[in-house]
Amino acid sequence: MIINTGARTDTVQYYTEWLLNRFSEGYVLSRNPLFPNKVMRYELNPDMVDCVVFCSKNYKPILTRLHEITDRFHTYFHYTITACGKDIEPGVPSIEESMKTLIKLSEMVGKQRVAWRYDPILLTKEYTIERHLETFERMTKVLAPYIDRCVFNFVEMYKKVQCNMPEIIPLCEQDMDTLAQGLGAIAQKYGMHIQTCGKNGDFSRYHIYPSGCITLDILGNANGIVFKNLKHKGAREGCQCIENRDIGAYDTCMNGCKYCYANKNPQKAFENYKYHDKNSPLLFGAIKPNDTIIQGAQKSFLKHNDKKKTECE
Repeated sequence: MIINTGARTDTVQYYTEWLLNRFSEGYVLSRNPLFPNKVMRYELNPDMVDCVVFCSKNYKPILTRLHEITDRFHTYFHYTITACGKDIEPGVPSIEESMKTLIKLSEMVGKQRVAWRYDPILLTKEYTIERHLETFERMTKVLAPYIDRCVFNFVEMYKKVQCNMPEIIPLCEQDMDTLAQGLGAIAQKYGMHIQTCGKNGDFSRYHIYPSGCITLDILGNANGIVFKNLKHKGAREGCQCIENRDIGAYDTCMNGCKYCYANKNPQKAFENYKYHDKNSPLLFGAIKPNDTIIQGAQKSFLKHNDKKKTECE
């Protein structure tokens, strides 16, 4: 199975010690967001986990101890760095600081295991198409030698996004085409693989590849392992990613990004943080008397049932 640490929250930035404790103890509990009284248990050991996928906007807190996981598990890292500043992403480091951290991460784990996410792309009066393309090229020039690929997505206009960010300008098809053409040209200029993830349209004419961001091909090539030929079910409509299990929780990310999909509102995350215990098997809160703990299914996707990492890794 694939363990995902960062789809619901920025676990690396705000819950590093908890995350490391879970891998040290060898299991984690995750509350079902749709059925809160159902709690899933996942074993965190190399015999049960094919690959650990990370996603964060700041890896700095975990870098000195990241080897505690990478020494034992196959891994892949998504690093989100957008064009947005503190006005939209108040808890996220600056672009310059983020790029420096990404380079350190890449030098530690290898560029084949690092993807840069320029995600989401949104428009406001300040964040224009021209600003996006200018910022993207500045970043690509620095990051291209240190990453496996760049993944971008256009913002999805959920109701809570429109509510939390009234200044956002909906992207029309022409806007998306202009942006895609520009991003594709910049990526090609610097020899960088670029792709979309999800239902963002077909931009292959601009040398942009349609793909999932967590596929068995990507994870396999990054770690030198071979997976079975399985269908990628995806997490939602248009998603081409392989089935994975997230161990985080919604409404716990304190980055405060105005476009956030995972938080109902920024304040809720700070309220929930009060109930975080770094030694608890749950990210926040505790097991209640009416909770049911269910052992999660952990079937291997590997073609050969050999979990040991090779010497070259």
